[in-house]
Amino acid sequence: MAAFVFSSLAAQPVLARQPYDILVKGGTIYDGSGQKPFRGDVGIRDGRIVHVGRRTQGRALRTIDARGKAVAPGFINAMSQTALSLLTSPLAESDLRQGVTLVVVGEGTSAGPLTLGMLEELHRSGGVPADLQWRTLDQFAKLLKSRGIAVNVASWVGGSTLRQNVVGLADRVPSADELARMRALVREAMEDGALGVSTALIYAPGAYAKTDELVALAEQSAQCGGLFASHIRSEGDRFLEALDELIAISRRSGAPAELFHIKVGGPANWPAMPIALNRIQAAREAGIRISANMYSYAASGTGLTASIPPWVQQGGWDAFMARIKDPAIRARVIAEMRDPKPDWENVMRGAGGPDGVVLSSFRTDALRRLAGKTLAEIAKLRGTDPEETLLQLIEEDGSRIEAFYFTMSEDNLRLQLRQPYVSIGSDAAALSITPQIIKSGAHPRAFGTFARIYAKYVREEKVLTMQEAVRRMTSLPAAHYQLGDRGWLKPGFTADVVVFDPARIRDRATYQQPFRFAEGVEEVLVNGVPTVVGGEPTGALAGRFVRGRAWTGRKDGGCRAAANDWPWPLA
Repeated sequence: MAAFVFSSLAAQPVLARQPYDILVKGGTIYDGSGQKPFRGDVGIRDGRIVHVGRRTQGRALRTIDARGKAVAPGFINAMSQTALSLLTSPLAESDLRQGVTLVVVGEGTSAGPLTLGMLEELHRSGGVPADLQWRTLDQFAKLLKSRGIAVNVASWVGGSTLRQNVVGLADRVPSADELARMRALVREAMEDGALGVSTALIYAPGAYAKTDELVALAEQSAQCGGLFASHIRSEGDRFLEALDELIAISRRSGAPAELFHIKVGGPANWPAMPIALNRIQAAREAGIRISANMYSYAASGTGLTASIPPWVQQGGWDAFMARIKDPAIRARVIAEMRDPKPDWENVMRGAGGPDGVVLSSFRTDALRRLAGKTLAEIAKLRGTDPEETLLQLIEEDGSRIEAFYFTMSEDNLRLQLRQPYVSIGSDAAALSITPQIIKSGAHPRAFGTFARIYAKYVREEKVLTMQEAVRRMTSLPAAHYQLGDRGWLKPGFTADVVVFDPARIRDRATYQQPFRFAEGVEEVLVNGVPTVVGGEPTGALAGRFVRGRAWTGRKDGGCRAAANDWPWPLA
């Protein structure tokens, strides 16, 4: 096991040159480029990498013995649900223990910009302490800094957040004035440091946005050096049409595109994946900058509300609950849930029906005994139809109820992993194991996404080489998201570094027992600070809010007149 070796310099003569703060010595270096590794040393000073080479003669205040271990840039979680949870769980332990040093957050919703009413709703939900106040993304970044976080955080500005801020929760097209206000909020968030605009187009209110609205927001993002990222409108029956919309938005707006958690659900739709990958490749060859991320599991995780028509959810939770209690509306909702060809994304259909939906977490103690059962099993126990059972459970729990949807093909996962533009994201919050979290439930991807790539797809199945797996978690997302001096082991870059055992790194979390930390990661440095030592978190809160290119705190920050005014390398 790699360990820190401390040396005293008190009695030594003045050094001819400044010593390293930390020297990672004798490891097999995977520098993030995807090139063959080599054995060598990494020297760190003042939070930055100052030496990467086969050997160094320099002295160090601390030395990490990495012989027999892999040394890589800290991993980047390209699609994380960790944002507000960092306010109460700053250690981000399930990610940190896998070597993740930077999380990218904000799928459709973001921590800013908020109206006062939106902030008050976060307080009422119980997830955010009432004494924490902020409204803008910049204020949220400063709040995280004041409280301390263990990992670095970068954020999108959420399309649903923009919509709720200006239009509310109504299903309608924004007026010209409202769209102008939304664009102004994009610019404000980008100059606060957002990476771009993100959308979640199967969930209300994001589902209400039409293509022209999304193009307008993406144009503003592109003028600010940012991207357009999306949970596309369908990952099932209309997967290809939804992908075409994403490509068209990128082409029309000039914004590079990021496809969130690429997947297609339902056996009948699985053959669409090779077609989709061909379309993405053709778009890339035509000059459209599009990449994707994925997690390493065949089951997705989301709420039961993803199996209910979006129109029912218009106006927020209270309006939704009032509608489903109306017998006439409830009958219509159930009929639409049973429709074999709905004009909305029914995730339960993608799972093959209620047998493919496993309930994972509940808010109320009385229902927790049902966790781990399929919706079909619960319906049989209750003597009610699956659709009626689903609505009853939501009413009784007073929440959207999290579930696993077994929708995907392992063959498609392997095929996706082989695409050189696909990075890795957990689509989950980074968690510590606490009694409250255990009650809340979790998808195993929160604890194992990154380690599972190495254990299953590198060591066991050899879908990726070790150096390519490292590239997918480091330099690829860093380049596409324009994260500057992160994602590589290079002199001058920020010292986010992970030391892991390539023979031992593995996931331990399962659907039945998700609360198991991965193993095999031995040392993690975040901004040059030891954050995991000997496989255990140190408690150091060395993370930072990582700002996008338009942040006005940079000397070259601020938005531009056009997307072409920014340099855009193809990742």
